[in-house]
Amino acid sequence: MNTLSNRAFAATEWITKFAYINLLWIGFSLAGLIVLGFFPATISMFTIIRKWLKGETEIPIFRTFWTTWKSEFFRSNGLGLLVAAVVGLIVFNLVFVERSGTGFTSVIQIPIYLFMFAAIMTILYLFPVYVHFELKWFQIVKNSFLMMLISPIENIVMIAGIVAVLFVVKFIPALGFFFGGSLIAAIIMSAAYLVFGKMDRKRRVTE
Repeated sequence: MNTLSNRAFAATEWITKFAYINLLWIGFSLAGLIVLGFFPATISMFTIIRKWLKGETEIPIFRTFWTTWKSEFFRSNGLGLLVAAVVGLIVFNLVFVERSGTGFTSVIQIPIYLFMFAAIMTILYLFPVYVHFELKWFQIVKNSFLMMLISPIENIVMIAGIVAVLFVVKFIPALGFFFGGSLIAAIIMSAAYLVFGKMDRKRRVTE
């Protein structure tokens, strides 16, 4: 009975933590008028989740979030410009494929869709790589792309997890307000953390 109570308390505590960082994510995104606040807030959320995965479960959440948001404000918005450019290119490709009915378009549809898939998956890896390593821009993008290529199982886990969260949120929108962003970030960070561990083990074997 005591063990059951402890588990229930632990579950409640984690539910509260995920709701808290999701609300912080929304709040700090709004504080930067969304355009300038979204990426610093997202990086802050990923930073906290990474620390939890490392076993640092007792960190001061608000202070860690706020400190990261301030220190990474300009650099993370640089990442935002890069992501916005790629997303713009993806949207352009989608519009181009949809509006063009030529035979040539049919031929290049598969390469275009492959490019879009690779770009989206690389973007998902950008955030974990950003918070896990101290790298320059080119290295962040290159490592994210390479991790996406060598991690088909983790890619599937990411996609399945995100789809599951979006499916639930579609039917229970209130859950999206409290858990949507934090759960998706946790799924992405957890899958990427498995890749980091796999790469680290391979590096130790080759040394």
